[in-house]
Amino acid sequence: MNFAQEIKGNSLILRISGDLIGEDNGMQLIGAVNEAVSHQVKTCIIDISDLRYINSSGIGVLITILTKFRNKGGEVYLMNPSESVTKLLIITKLNSIFQIIKSEADIKKV
Repeated sequence: MNFAQEIKGNSLILRISGDLIGEDNGMQLIGAVNEAVSHQVKTCIIDISDLRYINSSGIGVLITILTKFRNKGGEVYLMNPSESVTKLLIITKLNSIFQIIKSEADIKKV
């Protein structure tokens, strides 16, 4: 897994590519989130359009990120999931707890 991070306004944007399977990479994502939350960032947009695969550890990472932002009064958006990741979100019912968007512009509509 590779990821890039960017702070844009009051939002942390994470762009994840490859396979999200937890382990060391998951800890790097959580570190980026902890840093952003400590600087009062309230919104996290996770671009998963290039995410090929996610396992249970990866799902745990996403839930940890969601928990950290919601505990600070913030929100997490999953942006542009692939068809296979969308199916996984539906099967696990995570589509009901995550805000799923197609683009950053959709945040204003939610």
